[in-house]
Amino acid sequence: MCKTALIVIDMINTYDHADAELLLPSVQTVVPVLTELLERARRDGATVIYVNDNFGEWRSHHGELLDRALSGPQAGLVRPLRPDDSSLFVVKARHSAFFQTPLDYVLHEQDVDRLVLCGQVTEQCVLYSALDAHIRGFHVVVPRDAVAHIHTDLADAALRMMERNMGAHVCVSGELWA
Repeated sequence: MCKTALIVIDMINTYDHADAELLLPSVQTVVPVLTELLERARRDGATVIYVNDNFGEWRSHHGELLDRALSGPQAGLVRPLRPDDSSLFVVKARHSAFFQTPLDYVLHEQDVDRLVLCGQVTEQCVLYSALDAHIRGFHVVVPRDAVAHIHTDLADAALRMMERNMGAHVCVSGELWA
């Protein structure tokens, strides 16, 4: 039996960065889907791990990142996705959730072998995290309605690459923890 972790990528965000205007419409459609997915995963007892950029703030920790996002103009997109007390949090500096982070170690400590990747950005951090998960031997699932994108065409290509080249199961979130 597979033990699953829901990996929430970069959703604790102030959206004051390049491409934010292009990203926000997609994020607005993903947040309600992701909120429901989080509820179902928690109800089912899945491990929930937030993996988030530190935005170059090397002295900050996840609480500070969350506080900053919740005090910003896009707090309404962050509030429903807040980590709860049982959620784990990994801070990353680059695109992949695995690159120079303890995520691989944490997943092995939790006996996780199946990852559900959600969050943003499909054609960047989600794609690179899926590749790194694949080469580490994890079963990868990507619910297409729970990942936000900047460019639709690149996101579609990224999802096809994850499915074809990495063996990821690309689905809709309703198929998970139904």
